[in-house]
Amino acid sequence: MTIRTTITIIIAVLFGCFTQAQDPIFTQSNYIQETINPGFSGFEDNDRISAGLLSRTQWPNLDLKVSTQYFFINRSYENNNSSASGIGFNALWQNESFSNYNYYQVNANYMHRVNLNDGWFFRPAIEIGFGLKDVGFKSLTLADQININSGVINPNSIDPFSSNLDTVQFFDVSSGFVFEKQAFNDVSYWFGVSVKHLNRPNISFVRDQNVPLDIFYSLHGNFRFPFLNDYSVMMTANYMQQGEYNRLDVGSLFQVNQFLLGVTAATNPAQNDDNSHLLTSINGFLGIEYTNFRFGLSYDVNTTKIGRTNGVYEFSVTYMSRCRTCPTDRSRKR
Repeated sequence: MTIRTTITIIIAVLFGCFTQAQDPIFTQSNYIQETINPGFSGFEDNDRISAGLLSRTQWPNLDLKVSTQYFFINRSYENNNSSASGIGFNALWQNESFSNYNYYQVNANYMHRVNLNDGWFFRPAIEIGFGLKDVGFKSLTLADQININSGVINPNSIDPFSSNLDTVQFFDVSSGFVFEKQAFNDVSYWFGVSVKHLNRPNISFVRDQNVPLDIFYSLHGNFRFPFLNDYSVMMTANYMQQGEYNRLDVGSLFQVNQFLLGVTAATNPAQNDDNSHLLTSINGFLGIEYTNFRFGLSYDVNTTKIGRTNGVYEFSVTYMSRCRTCPTDRSRKR
């Protein structure tokens, strides 16, 4: 294979990966739902503040190592007419080591709680954001810069590709809602739907071209119930689809006093090609609560034939303020 062919393939792969980009997905999104649905802003009610930080490292043994960081903070506001609202902010940063691809996005969201009959609540929300994507194209050496005979690499290229690239900047509009049933006898459940990139922003790196970002859909639910009097079990499910790709996560979380133990199966129902697997990973979660904080560590065990990736690591820390308007302090819903 010639150097020219190799470089062409690398560029084609980069374009294929980044122009058809998919949203970052967190293993712990089943437990920290702010990552998938703005309807969870102010979800804890009673003027409480929620905040958290997630750090994800994917495939550390490969040259394609991906690091993702996520921060969120939101607060609920109780109104005199028994309704409520929530306001939130979140920020995301992702880096791919091989190409030095970077993705940044900040979002602000608003949720309004509508009190329905029989202990049901409806929480519609909207999210507005600004995103930026860039990749280290300037560090690439194009074919016409290489003089094979002399071994000299020219600093400049006449290839139109080298001067027709832009950093991608875009506005983003998303929405979501959550239906929640008020807890009774320590049994609670909710389900939600979110739709991201409603305006389908242009994410093309090539100037004057239009590559609309695929809409991201998510349908998710949660059922929590007591176990052996003092303990609890939370069952979760989350279906996601973006473009031709989809994913279904099904899992459970056991809480014993301040300790948490969870397991999730990540599946690929579409199986887009002959090499696809239905079960892509088994994800374990270990957590501990200390005062108002919860610390979580998860590890994804790869079940496909992609190779020795050393899995995916995720660390989280979340904060929940005390319930100052409740007769007694109420624990987390999630």
